[in-house]
Amino acid sequence: MQTLNTTSPQTIIFDKTNADNLKWKSVRGGAVTLVTQGLKFVLTTGSTMVLARLLTPEDFGLQGMVLAMTGFIALFGDIGLSMATVQRDVITHEQTSTLFWVNAVLGATLAILVGLLAPVLVAFYHEPRLFWMAIGSAATFLIGGLGVQHSALLVREMRFVTLAKIQISSLAVSSTVGIGMAALGCGYWALIGSMVAAPVITVAGMWFSVSWVPGMPRRGYGLRSALHFGGTLTLNNLVVYLGYNMEKILLGRFWGAAALGLYGRAYSLVNLPTTQLHSSIYTVAFPAFSRLQGDLDRLRSSFLKVYATVVSLSIPVTICCILFAGEMIRIALGPKWSQAVPIFRLLGPTVLAFGMINPFGWFLISTGRVGRSFKISLLIAPSVILGILMGLHYGPKGVAFGYSAVMTLLILPVVVWAVHGTGITLSDIFKALKPPALSGLIAAAAGLVFKIILNGPLTPILRLILGLGLVLGLYAWILLIVMRQKDFFADLAKHALRRNQHNTQKTDS
Repeated sequence: MQTLNTTSPQTIIFDKTNADNLKWKSVRGGAVTLVTQGLKFVLTTGSTMVLARLLTPEDFGLQGMVLAMTGFIALFGDIGLSMATVQRDVITHEQTSTLFWVNAVLGATLAILVGLLAPVLVAFYHEPRLFWMAIGSAATFLIGGLGVQHSALLVREMRFVTLAKIQISSLAVSSTVGIGMAALGCGYWALIGSMVAAPVITVAGMWFSVSWVPGMPRRGYGLRSALHFGGTLTLNNLVVYLGYNMEKILLGRFWGAAALGLYGRAYSLVNLPTTQLHSSIYTVAFPAFSRLQGDLDRLRSSFLKVYATVVSLSIPVTICCILFAGEMIRIALGPKWSQAVPIFRLLGPTVLAFGMINPFGWFLISTGRVGRSFKISLLIAPSVILGILMGLHYGPKGVAFGYSAVMTLLILPVVVWAVHGTGITLSDIFKALKPPALSGLIAAAAGLVFKIILNGPLTPILRLILGLGLVLGLYAWILLIVMRQKDFFADLAKHALRRNQHNTQKTDS
């Protein structure tokens, strides 16, 4: 395990023993984070179901207006320095301490900036209630800046169980705060309260779990290269954010809080499984890819396994979101959210689009190709914004269609550009895609027939349960048995169990 010496300039090194066990750590970490994301999915879905019934679309729309600003500013809270800590082969105590103070000062600066921009937000949306909502949200930057490097060290050491405990605790407490405030009639303030509570618990957990204590900041120690890496990554994230969030800004400005609330809830719900899945795999894949930069064969093999896994899980989610949009919205949000159904369905294809595109971003950044990742972002963002603008005249449904259509059309050019010169070929990608794609086509056809025949006689919840069972069950059977992918996934599970047993024995001894 990497260690930090807080009294001397001892270097943190990813040693050879850890490198030899990287596969085991990665697979076990993947299993842990998948379980974690599953729990987070349950907690998030549960809190969403409750809050959607206690609050109104307008309440969520007001929060969405604030998030349009704070989400943009949050991109500068880290400036990629956590990823610089994880990505480097070697990092010292002095470097990490200096990066900590940079993040802390930056967090305080951004909190002040949010306060200064609150009147601008009010003027842009013509909504006075946003002023104090923005002021309250500023606390998240002040608190969050104190935990960036602690989080990075946990990821670097691949302490995924610890990260899981912190994430679950933070989500549970923040959800409880939000629901409690909503039940007391606090309205949109419940969403702000929940948002502020999350970083408080997260940062407290990080400091408690990491024995490292930052020292005084110092100049030099390779800080410039870390800032260059982080700066390029931040610029990349900035472009991506604008591309993926412009529709929320424009909908709030031209269609109002209620329309934004409908779109925002549909967007959040359709992206919930994607966010949980990608977050869990990214947490493991990024440090693993970073450590394999010098071994091209292992890097290629590891990426293709990750890519096949992400796509295999994204396809059935996409199918279910499109086929059972009405049932999902009715059960998750309630009858007053019926206008979100077509928006949810139109956004369904983005689940697969992100599943096919995002892993290449992880690969490029973890292997130091942040420049290419940024250039690809410059292709994606303007294209998505153009699609949004073309659909804006038609409201939330038009925006959802434009957004989804452009993301789908971008898949091929992005993949071709991303693999160029990396040792990964289009033939490799096609082989990874073929089994889940064919399985998905058959499962989708069966689900469509089911939906047509039994759309009327069954209740929404029974139709959803039976429909999901049919689609997911048939997809799994075809993928694992007919397409002979059983050994691939069984091997992943076997490695995770072996490593878990090995660690348990070491702990017991």
